[in-house]
Amino acid sequence: MRGGRALLVAAFTTMVAITTAAADWPSRPVKIVVPFSAGGQSDIVARIIAQSFSDTFKQQFFVENQGGGGGIIASRSVVRAEPDGHTLMITGMATNVLAPALQKDIGFDPVGDFTHIAYIGGSPSAFVVHPSTGVKTFEDFMTWAKGQPEGVQYVSPGVGSGSGSVAEFFAAKAGMKLAHVPHRGGNTAVADLIAGHIKMGSLTWSTVREHISSGTLIPIAVSSGERISDFPNIPTFKEKGYPDVVTTVWLSLSGPRGLPDDITKKLNTELNRIIQTKPLEDHLKRDAFDIQLMSPAQVTQLMKSEYEKWVPAIRQALKIN
Repeated sequence: MRGGRALLVAAFTTMVAITTAAADWPSRPVKIVVPFSAGGQSDIVARIIAQSFSDTFKQQFFVENQGGGGGIIASRSVVRAEPDGHTLMITGMATNVLAPALQKDIGFDPVGDFTHIAYIGGSPSAFVVHPSTGVKTFEDFMTWAKGQPEGVQYVSPGVGSGSGSVAEFFAAKAGMKLAHVPHRGGNTAVADLIAGHIKMGSLTWSTVREHISSGTLIPIAVSSGERISDFPNIPTFKEKGYPDVVTTVWLSLSGPRGLPDDITKKLNTELNRIIQTKPLEDHLKRDAFDIQLMSPAQVTQLMKSEYEKWVPAIRQALKIN
């Protein structure tokens, strides 16, 4: 009886502590972990959100970049954090679906070990090449790529990144040999590409949009379901005969499993407000993001369904046992 009574007291004490913490939240600065290097899409979006949260909740929200492992390193640190609302993370397709598909035994459940708070939006990936290749169209690209006996080197934001995974998935479907030259972020990858050191890149639309506009990079195809309205001459992989290569590198906001409902609802409500207001709305629209308002339950279901769809498909395509 004494043992049972002790357990009840401990459980009650924990419940009271969580309730008190939720009522006082945020009681100190809140960290938003970005699983990639500074300057990329996730980082830019996180900094806009952090500033808006700081203004609304009257407490500092700050960004901490924890790159490496396609987001696995950052995820491991966040799932082990206290679920008190003072550690959050930019999650999504790259970190919670694609990276786990490529790396087995990651040590945590990318769906169940998080509290998924809100959906931010998704931007397509794009294949681009350096102008020196002479490639102008998708058909030119296929001929050029298949004519490289050692395979085509390409840059991406990193191992396990959304764009890198799109390239590998496409290559498996097309019977094409690619050689990945990973970077620690989109900015360094595109710099290497523009300099002509590497001739091909698979990068997020936001990373290459301006370079496509200026002509320093040649677009081949995008992974969106439809053509991007501001760039109607760029085809999709879908219309070129690859209907499986339709995805966006979408972002979401999550925290450790067990985040109190009160904190989760506050963050969800505020983020859904922010993505409909400047400057975040303008930024997302410019980068061809799909903007949707989701409840915590809906974003959790999205994470689950995307994981169940893509992980077996990628592992089968890439022959990962």
